[in-house]
Amino acid sequence: MSQDAPTATRLKRVRIEPKRRTLTVVAIEALTPGMRRIRFQSPALQDFSSLSPDDHIKLFFTGADGATIMRDYTPRGFDNAAATLVIDFALHEAGPATAWAIAAKVGDTLEIGGPRGSTVVPDVFAWYLLIGDETALPAIARRVEELPPGTAVTTIVTVDSAKEIQSFKTTANWTAEWVLRDIAGQDDIANVRQAIGRLTPTTANGFVWIAGEAQFARSLRVCLIEEHGHPAIDMKAAGYWVRGAEGAHQPLD
Repeated sequence: MSQDAPTATRLKRVRIEPKRRTLTVVAIEALTPGMRRIRFQSPALQDFSSLSPDDHIKLFFTGADGATIMRDYTPRGFDNAAATLVIDFALHEAGPATAWAIAAKVGDTLEIGGPRGSTVVPDVFAWYLLIGDETALPAIARRVEELPPGTAVTTIVTVDSAKEIQSFKTTANWTAEWVLRDIAGQDDIANVRQAIGRLTPTTANGFVWIAGEAQFARSLRVCLIEEHGHPAIDMKAAGYWVRGAEGAHQPLD
């Protein structure tokens, strides 16, 4: 996992003018027992922009007390010509987004906002390592699908069971490792650290992306920097959720 020297590249932040849009559900698909895909359509999506696979949009829900609740989600895919947007919902915990996704039916509407900007990773790396839990899967899948043909990419994703394993269509040179929870009684961090340790070391120029539960992402970031010598400049990590807290999102870079 080490490199000869840090590259001179920097992630590029591109601002996008935020816009609210009201979307209509046009299709629903159960990808796995714990992941539901919902396709939306609206004329307002003809100018929708998302330049990076890990962009986030705000979804707006109404709470029991009438208050507006916001949650961050990844645009799994979009088509401006067809005016459609796809969002994959990980049904991993009780909450307004999960409750809405479970109850959603064709014809329902949902208001979204954003994205406010994109962090663009330049296509200059020899390989990519993408690590996460179920909440990171939409961004990981989109990155794998959008990488240039032949690009080496390894994904390490921790899931509840083999039923949660997904496949993606890609022209990249993709190696997938699915880490099932509670292997030998260990937690997600320990299991993923073992998977990282099994990777073949390389001196080539690579990029690492990590997302999931905040402590999970933070610990693995430290592991890759301090134990494997990966330069922090060529890494991005984010806490997509915080254990015991609702609606939290923590950038870790």
